Amino acid sequence: MKEDFRRNENENLIFGRNAVLEALKADTPLNHILVTSMTGSLGAICAEARKRGIVVKQTDSRKLDILTGNGNHQGVCAEGACASYATVAEILAQAEKKGTPPFLVLCDGIEDPHNLGAILRTAEAAGADGVILPKRRSASLTQTVFKTSAGAASWIPVARVSNLATEMIALKKKNIWFFGADMDGSAAFQTDFTGGIGIVIGSEGFGLSAPVQAQCDAMVSLPMFGRVNSLNASVAAGILMYEAVRQRQQGK
Repeated sequence: MKEDFRRNENENLIFGRNAVLEALKADTPLNHILVTSMTGSLGAICAEARKRGIVVKQTDSRKLDILTGNGNHQGVCAEGACASYATVAEILAQAEKKGTPPFLVLCDGIEDPHNLGAILRTAEAAGADGVILPKRRSASLTQTVFKTSAGAASWIPVARVSNLATEMIALKKKNIWFFGADMDGSAAFQTDFTGGIGIVIGSEGFGLSAPVQAQCDAMVSLPMFGRVNSLNASVAAGILMYEAVRQRQQGK
């Protein structure tokens, strides 16, 4: 049976020192923060929280173990909304403000929160304008995504849409070209990523759905020289994003 990656996740928790600190810096709405100590690096988190008027409570590690399902909380857990979603219009406005062609990442059915977190982390580092997810059959901004993204989920705008293929049709009218990752596609390193683009990454087990694939302007692949013929979704996404970065900085 296929694992449900979203089972038993409390979407109102953020845990781990870096994830909580980045959430504070990004003014993510938080109800309160629980810490096992108010000194050292945890003390710095407490100070940031108090500056923002957020209640800090000291507790023991056992309680955080229970709250996080024995997650690697590092002595700190924040309770509140992990992050608010942006709109696609807000993502495009960010690109316009920067004066650069839109650089989007679309996730078509990424259900593993660790994969989504890794994609968000790379997208933020690569300067993507935002990530677009479907509302159904997709990981959402849970504490696991937040933790895996190392706090990047506080900074990269993430939009959720009812139908990814329909959204792609609308975005094409804004001169955005979509490139789907597929092992049978043309060579990614010979593809022009310098204009308004959306890199589309399919699900871990099934790749791109038929409706989304139909809206891609081209399918792109990465060269494979070993015995394994595919890459993890977040790894493939990272390579494609940085090929786009290379081209957009240097010119194809």
